[in-house]
Amino acid sequence: MKEKHILRTVSGFFIGTLMVGLIVAMATGTVVERFHDSDYALSHVYGAWWFVGLWALLAIGLVVVGFRRKLWKRPAVGALHLSILLILTGALLTMLTGQHGEMTLRPGVASHEFQIEKHGATSRGELPFTLTLERFEVETYPGTRSPMDFVSHITVGDLSGKPLETTAISMNNILKHRNYRFYQSDYDAEGNSTLSVAHDPWGIAVTYMGYVLLFIALVGLFFDRKGQFRQSLRGLSAKTATVMAVLVLGLGVSASATPAKPRTLPKESASKMGEMYVMYKGRVCPLQTLAKDFTTKLCGNARYHGYTPEQVLGGWLFYYDDWKEEPMFKLKGGEVRQQLGVNGRYARMTDLVDLSGESKPAEAAKSLPMGDPLRKRYSAADEKLQLVNMLKNGKLLKLFPHADSLGNLSWYSQGDQLPLDLPDDEYLFIRKQMSLCQEYVVKGEFAALDEVFEKTRVYQERQAGGVFPSKAKVQAERWYNRLSAGKWLAMANITFGLLCFVMALISLGKGRPLFKPVRVVATVWMSLLCAFLALLFVLRWVVGGHLPMAGSFDSMNLLALALCVLTLALSGRVEMALPSGLLMTGFVLLVQMMGGANPPVTHLMPVLSSPLLSLHVTVIMVAYALLFFVMLNGISAVVVRFTQSANQAYLERLRSISMVMLYPAVALLAMGIFIGAVWANISWGNYWSWDPKEVWALITLLVYAMPLHDGIWKAFRKPMFFHLYSVVAFLSVLVTYFGVNLFLGGIHAYG
Repeated sequence: MKEKHILRTVSGFFIGTLMVGLIVAMATGTVVERFHDSDYALSHVYGAWWFVGLWALLAIGLVVVGFRRKLWKRPAVGALHLSILLILTGALLTMLTGQHGEMTLRPGVASHEFQIEKHGATSRGELPFTLTLERFEVETYPGTRSPMDFVSHITVGDLSGKPLETTAISMNNILKHRNYRFYQSDYDAEGNSTLSVAHDPWGIAVTYMGYVLLFIALVGLFFDRKGQFRQSLRGLSAKTATVMAVLVLGLGVSASATPAKPRTLPKESASKMGEMYVMYKGRVCPLQTLAKDFTTKLCGNARYHGYTPEQVLGGWLFYYDDWKEEPMFKLKGGEVRQQLGVNGRYARMTDLVDLSGESKPAEAAKSLPMGDPLRKRYSAADEKLQLVNMLKNGKLLKLFPHADSLGNLSWYSQGDQLPLDLPDDEYLFIRKQMSLCQEYVVKGEFAALDEVFEKTRVYQERQAGGVFPSKAKVQAERWYNRLSAGKWLAMANITFGLLCFVMALISLGKGRPLFKPVRVVATVWMSLLCAFLALLFVLRWVVGGHLPMAGSFDSMNLLALALCVLTLALSGRVEMALPSGLLMTGFVLLVQMMGGANPPVTHLMPVLSSPLLSLHVTVIMVAYALLFFVMLNGISAVVVRFTQSANQAYLERLRSISMVMLYPAVALLAMGIFIGAVWANISWGNYWSWDPKEVWALITLLVYAMPLHDGIWKAFRKPMFFHLYSVVAFLSVLVTYFGVNLFLGGIHAYG
């Protein structure tokens, strides 16, 4: 028995050391890539012999542990370890036998050569067949110049030139022929098409077998009666105590005197103006959308002193002299404000220009080196100023569509050079429309102004009726613009959640049930918030025509929605679910607002339109939400332990709650990673590229997989060690999502 204990300790130390070594090595690799480049990191870290050796030793350790613990008697656990071995074997086969490169095709010229790229070195490869580019075309969204897809029409032939098949290669539509796969990669103005080439018949097959087995094993773990998940779940069979505290209504209202408001259009006329269409961000949308972005860009909120976005835009458009003295340009950085002579966080337009009318922030930015953070802040201030200038000069509002003789539709602003084939009546209408509007504003004839707006909209629909979004989409977009919340919602959630969290710790530490009416009020609040976030999600889906999951704002909205759903689902069984959920959702919404308070709804890049991406993001966000709960559960255990002297049974109960959430979190994280790998393979021909986001997702998986092996590392059976570890482990999630975006970069970093 003593020898078995020694062997178990040695094997646990060996595997633990390997995992820590891999985590450190991969984290170092992301830093190396930040200061050098991806090729350097591949050759010196991820492709180095010692790094491959670490993975090989880990595979050997898994085999040894599997035999020692007789994992074949537990099919789910055994299948899990076997899946990892298959994935590692597939990766090794890809490394040894796989080929990845590029080939450029010229129209009408058969080619069978491609450039192989491996660890920064380039060599020549040959295909056992030829490819001929018949033609290349860029498909655009109707009525715009935004690319919807890139299509290469290809003829495949044998080496003698005999054609075998004709097909089209586009984004998410690859060509497979004789174990070679071709992906649309790039193109040039001459009509040449660049294809990514992948030849990996062994590695992908074995890796995909590992992915399938991993999925089966992860599902099986939840039904393993001897597993930690089922044991922890049985420990929560008794009805749990509930949590909540007093709901704080409102965040307080400023009592300072309100200065006189600048003049603008009546709300009804401004709304009528917002119903016109405009070409903005590569798509046709209501002018209301541009007004909302315009207002948010200037002052950081979609509304200003009670004015709607359309009123703010109309104010700058028709009452320029009033608004240029309005302190609404939000500036970041105390040094920037001091240098520009601005008191407070907001500047007037007159504060940002010198006596000659030149931009002060632009001049200040020119004097600073490119890497200076102050240069970026000055440039951000100048962008706000130039946005107003574009509106004043008549170049911001592309309101007037016109189709040329070939049927190509373009949108023009009043300040653009108009096409020569434009009829005289249309030319006069475009040139005089704004002057007529200004005349009616000066006279106060707003009914006549509304009629001009209506006639403009009718003109737009007549000239470009076939490219307008449906009435349902337009209505959805107008509702979305009205409903988008500001930072007040995040701050309300944080304030309420913090109070609930503190009071819950005190009550639970003393073993007292919490006040039932407070729990009911909090549940209603979370239910309404969940419905609100779901509505925003659906509206952005309808407006954009795709699942809104591709950017930082959308993914954070999905994470907040997932937190709401999980909070409501866990509130009946987990003591800290409601206060933790309120607090977490508030922080997520705050980060969402700070990262992009009002992101435009744009056409989706072709490569991001795959349903696998939507599934990948959804699964990952739910996993992060569960890990967030585990972290806050750990904080509550630590606080109660050192303030209320909680007994061991209570800490053990919190550990059981965390374990119940940790198992599905790790399972979902693993599934999210391999779904993302399949998506990447379909889109780019490479299921793993050692990008910083991929690497840190894998690091997070390893970090959270360790507590699940408390049979090997018995320290995780101690409640306080487990809780402390769960708090520190969450740093890996923060680095994966925020650290990569802000510091490490890579192809996955959200802009």
